[in-house]
Amino acid sequence: MAKILFVVTGTDFWTLADGTKHPTGFWAEEAVAPYKAFKAAGYEVVVATPGGVVPTVDRGSLAPEFNGGEEGAAEVAAALGSFAELQHPIRVEDVDLDEYAAVFYPGGHGPMEDLAVNADSGRLLTLALESGKPLGVVCHAPAALLAATKEDGGNAFAGYRLTGFTNTEETQAGFADKAKWLLQDRLVEVGADFQEGEPWAPYVVVDRNLVTGQNPASSAPLAAELLKKLG
Repeated sequence: MAKILFVVTGTDFWTLADGTKHPTGFWAEEAVAPYKAFKAAGYEVVVATPGGVVPTVDRGSLAPEFNGGEEGAAEVAAALGSFAELQHPIRVEDVDLDEYAAVFYPGGHGPMEDLAVNADSGRLLTLALESGKPLGVVCHAPAALLAATKEDGGNAFAGYRLTGFTNTEETQAGFADKAKWLLQDRLVEVGADFQEGEPWAPYVVVDRNLVTGQNPASSAPLAAELLKKLG
């Protein structure tokens, strides 16, 4: 059975500009929606985190207001409970890309803390991009792309059309004025061709083998695009 690698943040906090540690982790919908799609298509899922730590879900992502009400929240919680692979991650440092058909990064604010500066993840992303294998990255997870530095010092994703959580969305979420830096700004700084859709609406950008989604609502459409590329 072909395998898809989920690279997930290993942190349970995000350090704000004033030094406060904001509780976070990965965003439930961004892990669950693609997981269900990939499993339904017959793929095995393997989870990797920095150091192989069991990832933490952002408790906020389980709230009814982020899941279309109580029923949606219950569905997401149940799906998360059946995502057994989250409890048995391998170490990002030990990943052999040859074993996987595709790579996927779910978001949440966690990647802003750890994956944005994780060299092992950065190398994996660079290899995945060069391999031509489908690479999916959603919401805040494009923070991980900042660590994908080439030997010449440039960023591996410079010149790629991509999206991620926008400054507008971060402002509306109430964090723009508290963050040390904003994801959209940093991606533009490293040379990415950042594309912005409507706030909170599904928006997916495909450039070569890279598939990026802007926000949680983009998770399922992104998974569908990855599956198209896997044929």
